[in-house]
Amino acid sequence: MKNFLKKILNIFCLVLVTPLYLTYFIFASLGNQDSAFWSVSQLLSIIPGSTGIYMRKSFYRLAMTKCHEECAILFGTIFSQADTEIGKGVYIGLNCNIGKCEIEDYCTFGNNVHVLSGKEQHNFDSVEKPIQEQGGVYKKIVIGEDTWVGNCAIIMANVGKKCIIGAGSVVVKDLEDYSIVAGNPARIIGTRNKKSDV
Repeated sequence: MKNFLKKILNIFCLVLVTPLYLTYFIFASLGNQDSAFWSVSQLLSIIPGSTGIYMRKSFYRLAMTKCHEECAILFGTIFSQADTEIGKGVYIGLNCNIGKCEIEDYCTFGNNVHVLSGKEQHNFDSVEKPIQEQGGVYKKIVIGEDTWVGNCAIIMANVGKKCIIGAGSVVVKDLEDYSIVAGNPARIIGTRNKKSDV
């Protein structure tokens, strides 16, 4: 019965956000898609409680590259790129800021996590030209399945599956599967790759 009610609620919210999606689609067609997407993401981020969770994932199912209906995106979380993928069972905590990435199944994010679109979003080679005008490269970051990311972590590189990222860690280099990391920059302090996990 519970699963049936969730399905009904998902369908209801999908219908509810369709006019918002159509508005977004029109503005995205006329100009910068990511700017239009980011604006709607900000609007949806301030809807509290379960209503907000269902409204957000319903819109993202329509607008993102991929968003599974079984995920939870909490209050204050903003996405900046439509080319983002959210897998099944993903939980994203309060006030996160998520760039271009693929978050695989059953990942858990604490609060205030930031996922940047790589380390080269801003060029700064010229001292004559403002940094804002120098452009940059946006890379799609992959966070492997069943990874746990602690509060206030910043991720700028790919993360393997079943990793643990300690609170406040800054990930600047790609991480192998099962890594346990902490610190700034994040360093490997252990591994989850035990025989019992295989």
